[in-house]
Amino acid sequence: MAAVKEFSVEEKLVGLIKLQKIDSKLDEIEILKGELPMEVNDLEDEITGLNSRKNRIEEEINGVTEFIEGKRNAIKESEALIKKYEKQSSNVKNSREFEAIEKEIEMQNLEMKLAEKHIKDANEEMAEKVKALEVAKKQISTKEGVLNHKKGELEKIIVENEKEEKHFKKLSDDARKEIDERLLYSYDRIRKSYRNGLSVVPVERDACGGCFNAIPPQRQSEIRMHKKVIVCENCGRILVDADLNDSIEVK
Repeated sequence: MAAVKEFSVEEKLVGLIKLQKIDSKLDEIEILKGELPMEVNDLEDEITGLNSRKNRIEEEINGVTEFIEGKRNAIKESEALIKKYEKQSSNVKNSREFEAIEKEIEMQNLEMKLAEKHIKDANEEMAEKVKALEVAKKQISTKEGVLNHKKGELEKIIVENEKEEKHFKKLSDDARKEIDERLLYSYDRIRKSYRNGLSVVPVERDACGGCFNAIPPQRQSEIRMHKKVIVCENCGRILVDADLNDSIEVK
């Protein structure tokens, strides 16, 4: 079984400083992208929603169209029945049969008027849905134009920084392998707590490089000795002395 390498506190601190500097380089690239990735995702979601709305309106228009067509067919059927009844009325044998035929004709005329009213109402509904469809299509077209523009901006930034980003991501992965799991967990936890992503900061001008809270001289002396990992009592960031921090470069 291979022996697990033990790192001194100073080596651990060096590893953390190196990782912090690498991750800060990656953060700078993300800052260049700005809000574009989020804006692109939001626009894509919005366009998906608008397309769903457009499809729903189109389905509703198709339904109204079928409804109108059905009512028109009903009118044709009523007209055919009226002609049939009018033809029959010329051959009736008594007044009872005549009255019955007249009632049927009257009933079909009422059915036609009701169907015509339904068609009129449906056409009004159709006009509203056509307007809503046009609005949805215009919104989709506008949003797609904005999306394509923002995608172009983002793609340009990605292309310009792709090589550098890959380089630092590999360095970050390699640096993480050299750090104790528990220490790495703490580093990531602290890093997520602050918008600037700083987990490891130097003591500068007698203060924490993260929150600028004053660090007592005795504490500073302990930090310079590299005998243990020391955190800021105010913000919880890992503190290192400025000389050690400046001695580590990331290219």
